[in-house]
Amino acid sequence: MYDINEVRNDFPILSRTVYGKPLVYFDNGATTQKPRCVVESIVNEYYSVNANVHRGVHFLSQQATELHEASRETVRRFINARSISEIVFTRGTTESINLVASSFVGSQMKAGDEVIVSVMEHHSNIVPWQLQAERSGISLKVIPMNDRGELLLDEYERLFSERTRMVSVTHVSNVLGTINPVRKIIDVAHAHGVPVLIDGAQSIPHMPVDVQELDADFYVFSGHKVYGPTGIGVLYGKEDWLDRLPPYQGGGEMIQNVSFEKTTFNELPFKFEAGTPDYIGSTALAKAIDYVSAIGMDQIASYEHELTVYAMSRLKEIPGMRILGEADHKSGVISFLVGNIHHFDMGTLLDRLGIAVRTGHHCAEPLMRRMGVEGTVRASLGLYNTKEEVDALVAGVERVSRMFD
Repeated sequence: MYDINEVRNDFPILSRTVYGKPLVYFDNGATTQKPRCVVESIVNEYYSVNANVHRGVHFLSQQATELHEASRETVRRFINARSISEIVFTRGTTESINLVASSFVGSQMKAGDEVIVSVMEHHSNIVPWQLQAERSGISLKVIPMNDRGELLLDEYERLFSERTRMVSVTHVSNVLGTINPVRKIIDVAHAHGVPVLIDGAQSIPHMPVDVQELDADFYVFSGHKVYGPTGIGVLYGKEDWLDRLPPYQGGGEMIQNVSFEKTTFNELPFKFEAGTPDYIGSTALAKAIDYVSAIGMDQIASYEHELTVYAMSRLKEIPGMRILGEADHKSGVISFLVGNIHHFDMGTLLDRLGIAVRTGHHCAEPLMRRMGVEGTVRASLGLYNTKEEVDALVAGVERVSRMFD
């Protein structure tokens, strides 16, 4: 197990106070804090290497290009993709899903074809498909779940028809913390000849991911969830699929030749990277990946599992506590309500105690309706959180509960 105090020293923001109280940051599902090495990477590149990449012949451009492409290799290695041609840089999970939805539906589907999603999807894995449905006449089918927050795989398999063309599901629910059996989901889809996109936004910071072992056709994630900068993300796609899909955007970099009569497109992955990429962000993302890799994803997963078990146990001691999502396989996302206290009131008052949690529907309104609530309080754990912080959260919830009693 890693030294938690040494890790926390890498994150300066964790030592600040909020309303005169030590900051307890439990909003990692929304974004994680950044270690010094990531911030220093951004500063250093702007001050010493800043130049546009790929087309410049001068020294700075060549150096910036080498850093950018080395970052692509870092990502490839981190998720064990077969080739750097399968690693596309985007602005984040949302853009990655929009890219696949637009390019896939436009080229591989027609009116009446179907996409399967699940009831626990984030809006970013619902709305892009709905937009395509309005434009192209496709339809969505939804995998249901049980009251523990586990997908019903028997029901999932029954959703397939001869018109099913894509399955797009989350690896880990951003509300329930459920770790979905994505390998089984993929195997079922592949048995029907259907590709699968996995939303890895909530899994990539917390557990090892091997896209070849999963046999995922597409896997997407955001840099800012894995201790990297905002505005950078990744689309992994099997080379065969990326070759078949048309570009999502047009512009510089994604072309080979342009004339007013015809344009030919660049090779992978550049076909999907129109315009100047976030080469500063890609380098910083690589630093973040190097950081968590040095700790060890297995060690992070083990530590966070122990912390999650402890947090669930302590929170259940509170009278009136209702935890939503108690799947057998669960990550460090804990959504809860206490008695009749509104989630917004609980979150606001916890904030005054220096405790940062998220409240609301968490961009998962269909899931909220399935659970019969309008929103929850969500405490989401990261690699730098501690049992002492969990105790502070429990004490804070108890204090707020007494106020409403």
